Amino acid sequence: MKFAHLADCHIGGWREPQLKELTIQSFEKAIETCINESVDFVIICGDLFDTALPSIELLKRTTKCLNELKEKNIAVYTIAGSHDFSPSGKTMLEVLEKAKLITNVAQIKENKLNFIIDKKTNTKIVGLHGKQSGLEIEDFKRLNKLNLETELGFKIFMFHAAIDELKPQELESTPCVPLALFPKNFNYYAGGHVHYILNKDEVIGKIVFPGPLFPNNFKELEKLKQGSFFIIEKNGEELILNKKEIRLKETINYTLDVNNKIPKEVEAEIIENIINFKDKIITLRLKGELLEGKPADIDFRRILSYLEGAYIILKNTSKVTSKEFKEIEIDISENENVEETVIKKYKEEGLDEFTVKRLMETLNKEKDEGEKNQDFEDRIVQDVYKTLNLEDDPQKP
Repeated sequence: MKFAHLADCHIGGWREPQLKELTIQSFEKAIETCINESVDFVIICGDLFDTALPSIELLKRTTKCLNELKEKNIAVYTIAGSHDFSPSGKTMLEVLEKAKLITNVAQIKENKLNFIIDKKTNTKIVGLHGKQSGLEIEDFKRLNKLNLETELGFKIFMFHAAIDELKPQELESTPCVPLALFPKNFNYYAGGHVHYILNKDEVIGKIVFPGPLFPNNFKELEKLKQGSFFIIEKNGEELILNKKEIRLKETINYTLDVNNKIPKEVEAEIIENIINFKDKIITLRLKGELLEGKPADIDFRRILSYLEGAYIILKNTSKVTSKEFKEIEIDISENENVEETVIKKYKEEGLDEFTVKRLMETLNKEKDEGEKNQDFEDRIVQDVYKTLNLEDDPQKP
């Protein structure tokens, strides 16, 4: 028996068109590999799409891939993730299921799950959806586990959640599912949601996270550089995991300390050190305090012009500071009107009252109903740049 374990495809993620395209290309490449490897079935552990309602074009290409699997008699078993889950059921996953291209294995009724049996291999598969804000933890708590734990045969439990005992450091304060809440006696625990690669044997069984099918943000591009998934072969009682890497474009990461440098020196150093960049993803991370000038004085258009031919260039200057703008400490213990105090302090530093008020209004905005976190953050950042009359978008050269 041989099956593929995918998770966190995030088709349609990224706002940059070039990277959005790589999300669907990664899925197409993974499906091509599954067919070439003659897997018996495919499991996708949440976040097939980056949103419950992806674009028609992305849906068409995804459907084409799933139909190719169907024509090869390769079943696809899924659960929803925190991105493509919808409490109302208005999600494209439901459309794909109605078209008999995927099978949702998280059919829970009265806190009980029933196994879906793969006809080709008799593998028994079941799972729980991932939800936003860790709400899936309550589903784990309420789950009736008796029938799941006593069922005989080869069993797979699919989930889309971080595990308390195995969570990475960046999720230290995030509510996660403890191992004690998982049903026992499964042969394979197929995870998603946490974008890291893990293959670990625990008391309850083998727990596997395949990582994202394509890095989903700047930090992941730096750390992972590429996407991955697993193909698992059952040899007797042994499970052999084969990691499949998806490298459509090479990623070059460049980090520069700008301490005691002027903007022109920063530009020159970047141009001098980045070579062989044609058709590659370039990430620029700058940090430190400029000797003079401000971050906006770094001419990224010049850098972009020099690096013409790169697939895409992303920059992160959030850790760049300037001697011109220092953090202002305000003692509010005896101040009833905090806003007036802030305005007064910044006026002393040279900013006009109107700009400060506009910034405060912008940063006080709330997320619109149904607006994704990333879109909300992008909107706020863009409004801040408009208020400060800066032309550059901080995420792009």
